[in-house]
Amino acid sequence: MTPRRNESQGTRRKALSRRSFLAMSALPALAVATPASAQSAVVVDPSAVRQQIQGFGGMNHTVWINDLTAAQRDTAFGNGQGQLGFSVLRIPVHENQGDWSGEVATAQRASELGAKVIASPWNPPASMTESFSGGKRLRYDMYDDYARHLNDFTDYMSANGVNLYGISVQNEPDYAHDWTAWTASEIVRFLRENAGSINTRVIAPESFQYRKNMSDPILNDSQALANLDILGAHLYGTQLSDFDYPLFEQNGSGKELWMTEVYYPNSSDSADLWPQALDVGEHLHHAMVDAQFQAYVWWYIRRSYGPMREDGQISKRGANMAHFAKFVRPGYVRIDATANPRSNLYTSAYKGDSKVVIVAVNKGSSVSQPFTMLDTTATEVSSWVTDASGNLRPQDPIAVSNGSFTATLPAQSITTFVTGAGSDGGGDDDGGGDDGGGDDDGDDGTGACQGRVEVVNDWGSGWQGNVTLTAGSTAVDGWNVSWNWPGGQQISSSWNADLSQSGSTVTASDTGWNARIEAGQSRQVFGFIASGPAVDVDFSC
Repeated sequence: MTPRRNESQGTRRKALSRRSFLAMSALPALAVATPASAQSAVVVDPSAVRQQIQGFGGMNHTVWINDLTAAQRDTAFGNGQGQLGFSVLRIPVHENQGDWSGEVATAQRASELGAKVIASPWNPPASMTESFSGGKRLRYDMYDDYARHLNDFTDYMSANGVNLYGISVQNEPDYAHDWTAWTASEIVRFLRENAGSINTRVIAPESFQYRKNMSDPILNDSQALANLDILGAHLYGTQLSDFDYPLFEQNGSGKELWMTEVYYPNSSDSADLWPQALDVGEHLHHAMVDAQFQAYVWWYIRRSYGPMREDGQISKRGANMAHFAKFVRPGYVRIDATANPRSNLYTSAYKGDSKVVIVAVNKGSSVSQPFTMLDTTATEVSSWVTDASGNLRPQDPIAVSNGSFTATLPAQSITTFVTGAGSDGGGDDDGGGDDGGGDDDGDDGTGACQGRVEVVNDWGSGWQGNVTLTAGSTAVDGWNVSWNWPGGQQISSSWNADLSQSGSTVTASDTGWNARIEAGQSRQVFGFIASGPAVDVDFSC
């Protein structure tokens, strides 16, 4: 198959179209300055809750480029040192079923590591399409067959241990130069009449530029909207003024809002070009704060312009994504924070797992920046910095007094601050739990450590569990836990723990970086894949 049109200009004659959007419109739209009189402390208000975060991630497409290697899968979806911490994988629904198997290995590993897997089709099977004046479209008498095609892919992935979180109706129906075109009315018709039979979450419309003329008709049609689960959008050349979506806020209650594809600011520069890579951090900031997306998904994970270089190492653009992905885990929520306290400084804040996370993108000169967190008992924050000289470098803890602290933000840098991460730099390696269950209650009143095994994914032939430990009135500094299965469960693989099983008894201990749990706090410490009945288990530690 020919390469995708958003590669370098020399590979596609139509590549200029998308790059023109990026070069001529997107970058100027982000140049938003704050008057000097408005410069102030960053105030974080954990009580002002915004959207729940579903994750950050990227695309793998094994027909157009080589699959990720085993090591690269762990770099992408693991959350240890030198890993991106991605929690979303997007894969294609190939029109030819013979190509489906190529997507399984990476999807399996991503799922094992706790990532959500979503899928998007570029074309239906050729037998379902017809030519028309605008290109190629799905035949109107094939809508039922197409829904079955999407279900067939969903079932195929499930049979291979991957439960799709969602599946799209069509990738970029409004940029269909090389694939199938859909009008907004055709998408509405499919959602109304056919999408109800799809056995996973339905994503639409995935407009290439978040064009509201593609999604407004869905939001204004109650029957179509009832069969939509995720409003998906791409941000190629989208102006900042178009990030906000009042109609979704008005009509989209109970629906998720995902940004399902972008590369930014272009595909021509090296992903290690600095400080240009900070554009990614700023773009993420606006996607989270101004657009209130719940997920941010890059195009190819491994590419010269992507989050992972061709040699499998994290790029500067990837480090910008990791400042969000590693620490703002699925299930966390965005909370109010001063978004633009001074010119060229962009801040956003999140909470989950009894932590507050602040991400500060500083595109200007070095600055001593005050922060104030309301209603917090935190006594220090840990932080990690990416600038010209390094990626995700852990810094010395900063003392917090009455919710306030001051930090030096290096020139042209991105910094993530985390409360309750521990002074050992555990946030860089852990960044929170894989499922991010939100705030936990902490001390159970007994003063003892308590543990919980929780089922997070069950595909019939196997299941995934995560283990969370809650410290009592005394901090935990190193843990060794055990529990007994009630009915023949057997763990086949695990991560972030030294684990063994003898009969029905499971024993697991920390791996160093995830050893400490502050008094009264909960921390998701490891995960596993098991067979047998999927069960939650509570235990003492």
